[in-house]
Amino acid sequence: MSLTLSVAGRRAAAAALTAALLVPLAACSSDDTKKGTGGSPASGTASGAPAADLTVLAAASLTDVFKTAGAAYEKAHPGTKVTFSFAGSQELVAQVSQGSPADVLVTADTKSMDKVKADTGTPAIIAKNRLVIATGEGNPHKVDDLKDLADTEIKVVLAAPEVPAGKYSKQILDAQKITVKPVSQEPNVRAVLSKVELGEADAGLVYKTDAESAKDKVDAVEIPDAQNAVAQYPAATLKDSKNAEAAAAFVAWLSSPEGQKILQDAGFQKP
Repeated sequence: MSLTLSVAGRRAAAAALTAALLVPLAACSSDDTKKGTGGSPASGTASGAPAADLTVLAAASLTDVFKTAGAAYEKAHPGTKVTFSFAGSQELVAQVSQGSPADVLVTADTKSMDKVKADTGTPAIIAKNRLVIATGEGNPHKVDDLKDLADTEIKVVLAAPEVPAGKYSKQILDAQKITVKPVSQEPNVRAVLSKVELGEADAGLVYKTDAESAKDKVDAVEIPDAQNAVAQYPAATLKDSKNAEAAAAFVAWLSSPEGQKILQDAGFQKP
């Protein structure tokens, strides 16, 4: 009888020991899955953010830098694809209001973003910018400052008043009591730049980064800070996004050291 009890006792002890060992192992496995160590889920990326096809609605002035940023982000997040749709901020806001499917919105001013605050998460300012006077290469009309834009012999093109760049342009011209009669008002700042590049206008007000992107075709006349305006770029996730976690990861990355370096290397200022 004592032998039978001893074997039974040993079996019970062994079972108890096995159970005790399995508990911490299971906990470690659970923690590793949560932390992404020891192998992340197949649907995730190296950073832990889920892989997804993201659609980003972005202000036209971000065209060049976001193409660079998108490529860098995709490289750092295998399995994720970022597709951009660039337009004037007012057009992007209209798209969001109409329910166009997208994941992230980045505008060139806070007022545009405020118009769709019911449709977005909390915005984060990712960059700032300033205006310059873009002229033809070599500045053939010798434009030196804002006052020269009032000369009716100089063909000036501006962004439309409802466009952020148009609002900033009006703000600085009004502050200096300068009246400009533009030959055209464009739907976004890149259209203004294009008019100057093609020689269809002698001068136009664009962002510093736009002029920098076309420095082999246009000259940039600096505007003193005291006469200038500061453009702010807010980025936010869209509440109707089907990739909420991945969208939030992209917005956060724009404020990361890597994202900020790409923006600042392109001439954007720190937020």
